[in-house]
Amino acid sequence: MVRGLLKQLSSRSLSFAGKWQQQQLRRLNIHEYQGAELMSKYGVNVPKGVAVGSVDEVKKVIESTFPNQSELVVKSQVLAGGRGLGTFKNGLKGGVHIVKADQVEDLAGKMLGQILVTKQTGAEGKIVSKVYLCEKLSLVNEMYFAITLDRKSAGPLIIACAKGGTSIEDLAEKFPDSIVKVPIDVFKGITDEDTAKVVDGLSPKGADRNSSIEQVKKLYKLFSETDCTLLEINPLAETADNQLVAADAKLNFDDNAAFRQKEIFALRDPTQEDPREVAAAKADLNYIGLDGEIGCMVNGAGLAMSTMDIIKLHGGTPANFLDVGGNASEGQVVEAFKILTSDDKVKAILVNIFGGIMKCDVIASGIVNAAKQVQLKVPVVVRLEGTNVDQGKRILKESGMALITAEDLDDAAKKAVEAISK
Repeated sequence: MVRGLLKQLSSRSLSFAGKWQQQQLRRLNIHEYQGAELMSKYGVNVPKGVAVGSVDEVKKVIESTFPNQSELVVKSQVLAGGRGLGTFKNGLKGGVHIVKADQVEDLAGKMLGQILVTKQTGAEGKIVSKVYLCEKLSLVNEMYFAITLDRKSAGPLIIACAKGGTSIEDLAEKFPDSIVKVPIDVFKGITDEDTAKVVDGLSPKGADRNSSIEQVKKLYKLFSETDCTLLEINPLAETADNQLVAADAKLNFDDNAAFRQKEIFALRDPTQEDPREVAAAKADLNYIGLDGEIGCMVNGAGLAMSTMDIIKLHGGTPANFLDVGGNASEGQVVEAFKILTSDDKVKAILVNIFGGIMKCDVIASGIVNAAKQVQLKVPVVVRLEGTNVDQGKRILKESGMALITAEDLDDAAKKAVEAISK
């Protein structure tokens, strides 16, 4: 989970007429077991673990990987924080359990294929397609470790705390002096002085200092070489045999680096993502689902945000951010309408196009073709201006569609809000 202390560094918000809504970021999020496998490749100490996708696999894995373990940790794998305190829709409490080895199969059966609801998933929850079976370690000390990107220092920032295993925002509030922040110079890379400061901030009780420094260097190497935007370990723990172990981890990666991180981006799990955003990404559209009633299709991010603000100003709520870009094809416009109409909460659609590179006649043709393929059951308000606007308006008029036309953005927003109140 991207915890409170990191929100200013790794998330953004959109403000609609004074009300804040969280904006989902365009970055890859991978499962805990995938993160552990990746860290292991870089020489980071992680607990022995295996992810399974069926009950049949559980018995085989216990026999082959954990033959002498009396207890195991069973972790549901969803891309959301708060799993331990979550609740399954079948009534099972908690998405993380420590149980006897002979109880693992029964517990996994109650998790796999079920919906887990946590404080981060929303009421709809997320499906558990895999559970992660891990060895139970004897932990004697828990710390917090993270690397994120910091605008102020214009580079990676390592955050370390001698206390871990609990909410970092709570620690930041109660013990602000216990949190150490070490900015890393991207040109020099991590230095011995940097790693020493981090280890001092972690204050391990028994782990060898030099070994701890090497672990920090390996974590930074992973962060920089794989285009991470966030690497968070909570807890980074010490075991009874004085080993530093990443007992839990969250890793995010920059979507702009997908072209050179093909192996990592192949780990994407679309079942954990908003299906509308998955469809939009395939069509090369910029879409972010929100919780309002007026679907928006706009060209240009700035115009899209202005459109949402004006909808809010007139008493409506935007259902999404959808930017078709400056050179969208007719097919992309059709796909945009399919995505908008797939949202049951959408009661009206506002199309706001200012034609520059994006031509109004292309948008108009897309709207007409979309209407032929998608049953439009909600009012559609259209405002076109710019390149080929007369051709665009003529295409819409000759289509015979029952569209609501608007002269400017303010007029369009008013009409969209009025349309949902009828």
